[in-house]
Amino acid sequence: MASDPLRRWSIKYICLLIVAFLLVGCAEGEQQIPAPATNTSATASSSTEAPTTAPATVAPTPTTEAETAASDTTAFAVETLATGLDTPWALAFAPDGRIFLTERPGRVRVIQDGQLLPEPVAVIDDVAAVGESGLHGIALDPNFAENRYVYLYYTYSEGSDLRNRVVRYTESNNRLSDPQILLDTIPGSGIHDGGRIAFGPDGKLYITAGDAANGELAQDLEALAGKIHRINPDGSIPADNPFPGSPIYSYGHRNPQGLAWQPDTGQLYATEHGPSAHDEINRIVAGANYGWPIVRGAEHQDPYIAPVLESGDDTWAPAGATFISSDHFAQWHGNLLFAGLRSQTLWRLQLNPDGSVANLEPLLRGYGRLRAVVQGPDGFVYVITSNRDGRGIPQPEDDRLLRLVPR
Repeated sequence: MASDPLRRWSIKYICLLIVAFLLVGCAEGEQQIPAPATNTSATASSSTEAPTTAPATVAPTPTTEAETAASDTTAFAVETLATGLDTPWALAFAPDGRIFLTERPGRVRVIQDGQLLPEPVAVIDDVAAVGESGLHGIALDPNFAENRYVYLYYTYSEGSDLRNRVVRYTESNNRLSDPQILLDTIPGSGIHDGGRIAFGPDGKLYITAGDAANGELAQDLEALAGKIHRINPDGSIPADNPFPGSPIYSYGHRNPQGLAWQPDTGQLYATEHGPSAHDEINRIVAGANYGWPIVRGAEHQDPYIAPVLESGDDTWAPAGATFISSDHFAQWHGNLLFAGLRSQTLWRLQLNPDGSVANLEPLLRGYGRLRAVVQGPDGFVYVITSNRDGRGIPQPEDDRLLRLVPR
């Protein structure tokens, strides 16, 4: 019948539209995979300024084979400190040795004396864990031993809209209480929420905010989305911020998820998710515009700041980052490590004294998607996996907290 070809064409067209929608909807540079069932049990064990030259471009080759490969032939062991975590996002270290972890559904966990406490130290009731949103960053006050302040970044619902906020809590006996909102109504979405928070060498709190899937907001200095913010620990605006009265420190960002300060210079670097590739490592300058959505990746035109490094047509999906200053890894001193989600790789970036790129290489593979990396106060390197985030393929022990130690 004449209607049959039309019907078949219509079905094919609808299917193509669905596939296109799913591909566009996949943020963080990953293929969409159905979310795994929530694992409610978890255990701990003792048995892991902008460049003046054009940015470098590197196309990585992901692999699923477990590796601790590095061209400098450094050998290190990977220890597993905790298993069964539910989509962990960030970690922070207390002066007394405790490790604080966030889980995206809204829980704050603590590892104490090598053991993961069975009960969360906080459950944030108004967290909206939708898509990529939820409980993200955590930071402990530089004076935590005296004031016990813990800072969290999370997504919440406001009617039919999603918003993000930064809240300060007070910790006592492994419980968080007395929430004080410091920065609020950051536009949110099921994708591109940013979420990393960290204290800089200047004692200010830095906050990454994604564009909430609306690139125009990244260029709007009246909007909080698509920015890196800088505030005082009490939520007030530093007098030396580049835009008086505003928390905005830099803008034109798509979805920054990593913050790290170079140990010898104090220079801030940030990782940023690009549009289906062209991920970036940026040197952050106060008041600078990094161009999204007008330019992307290695595209450069004044007055926009080009990245130090971009991934080209491949995808890292870079998340957390840390600079190495530890004597345990002296050969990596001053190198930037960053975690990759889609690339499923922990990357080591070596910079020249002028800030240009000297080398990029994979350090660790075989543990799936990696969300955060931090150099701990003990000088070892801590990594958390993100295989239960709806885009990974979780293994029986996922998600995990790993520690890298030299052999």
